[in-house]
Amino acid sequence: MFFSPHLIHNHRVSNATNPADLGVREAATLLRSGALSAVELLDACEQRIAERNGGPPSFDGAPDSVNAWTQLYPELSREQARAADERLRRDGDEAPLLCGIPLALKDLYAVAGLPLTASSRVLDGHVPDEDSTAWARLREAGMVLLGHTHTHEFAAGGTTDQVGNPHALERSAGGSSGGSAAALAAGMVPAALGTDTAGSLRVPAALSGVSSIKPTHGRIPRDGIIPLSPSLDHPGPMARSLADCAVLLEALAAGGAEVSPLFPPPAPLTGLTASIPVTDRPLAGVRVALTDRPHVVGVEPDIADGLERAAQACVELGAEVVELPAAAEMVGEDYSIVLFSEVADYHRRFAGREADYRTSIREFVETSRLFTSLEAYLESRRTFAQLTATWEAWFAVNGVDVILEPSSPSIAPVRGGGYESGRLGGDGDPLIRLTAIWNATGFPVAAIPAETGKRSGLPVGLSLIAPRGEEARVVRIGTVLQEYALHPPEPVSPYADPTNRR
Repeated sequence: MFFSPHLIHNHRVSNATNPADLGVREAATLLRSGALSAVELLDACEQRIAERNGGPPSFDGAPDSVNAWTQLYPELSREQARAADERLRRDGDEAPLLCGIPLALKDLYAVAGLPLTASSRVLDGHVPDEDSTAWARLREAGMVLLGHTHTHEFAAGGTTDQVGNPHALERSAGGSSGGSAAALAAGMVPAALGTDTAGSLRVPAALSGVSSIKPTHGRIPRDGIIPLSPSLDHPGPMARSLADCAVLLEALAAGGAEVSPLFPPPAPLTGLTASIPVTDRPLAGVRVALTDRPHVVGVEPDIADGLERAAQACVELGAEVVELPAAAEMVGEDYSIVLFSEVADYHRRFAGREADYRTSIREFVETSRLFTSLEAYLESRRTFAQLTATWEAWFAVNGVDVILEPSSPSIAPVRGGGYESGRLGGDGDPLIRLTAIWNATGFPVAAIPAETGKRSGLPVGLSLIAPRGEEARVVRIGTVLQEYALHPPEPVSPYADPTNRR
């Protein structure tokens, strides 16, 4: 992937004066012009981490800290930044667009020779020998690795309680990609990777006020990523804007999709970073559906308001907005059978290490051992295949381009309790009631923040869903909404009083 001017045409330029506040595309433009070096950008991000993380990375975090990171790699980061500057001087506009851009990796992505723990004591001392495919592709593109970010332990939950939400430290940043979301929201890094098994990209994006893309299942190979449930896991990019996520996704997908025995490979990825039209009606000809799913689930008033504002923005930008009943709903029992069967298969290698799990994760793994029926697993997989076909037919019959719905039924909940006894992840977690179905179907979803809630003052998140292979469609529509109506929020400081920094 090489730099092309259309990638930055007509995007909304922020008022950033600190390089740490730049988005991916803004930073790429400055890096190429020579107005900013990769080392200077790294310096700004490291200073921001020192100011806003709330102290060095820690396992449990503190109530008055963000604690987004599990590990930071300052020596490696500086080496990579210097190499990026040399590459930019040598290759100019022929260098990859992401060259010199700092990156955070969720603590599930392997980097050869560096610790990888899934935010768990079970993996203390674990150092992989090979890079994950996702990181290898971004490393080749010249990205600069700042560090690994916290996940809800083994990605098995929706709150990541060791991480504080930069918008309100007493609130959850969401999970399981909570560390990546918090690092983005606080302006510590412009780009990050997460994973999503039931909503773990979209929920933290919603609760923290950032953007993400859950690609079509298989779009990004999972090699070298610690799994939760391989047939439901979706690696994906996170950034403060959807257009920046699209740049990351293009690089992540450039080497080809994963070959999966459960899903056919997605259609080739095209048109992902095309410029949006400069017109008063950029969504003319687009059909956006609102379903009854939010009503059935029940959403908080701030969430309902955000959905209504976004739907109205779609109309004002030329789209046709229709209300339609949902095609089908996922049966929670099927989700649990698939999830826990695959969890049991992976975690059996840690037999005898049960005391090293946090309480709820230990119970989660113990529960998974009850799911041993191959017949039940295969039947649930068949049910998911039928669910996917039903929804794809629904899109076609109704002429729908995308579904618009909330990413989370609620604003960020109060932080804490996610690792207590009885707090099992998976079916029953209220934060994933709208998201988990799209893991079962493997559909791509673009997650963007709406305006903050009038009652809570906290972020509200929205999702745009389309059939398999249609990442470009959800990205284009979501980017139009962000450029014209629902502008991404600027990075926030988690400290109302600067003297409160740890």
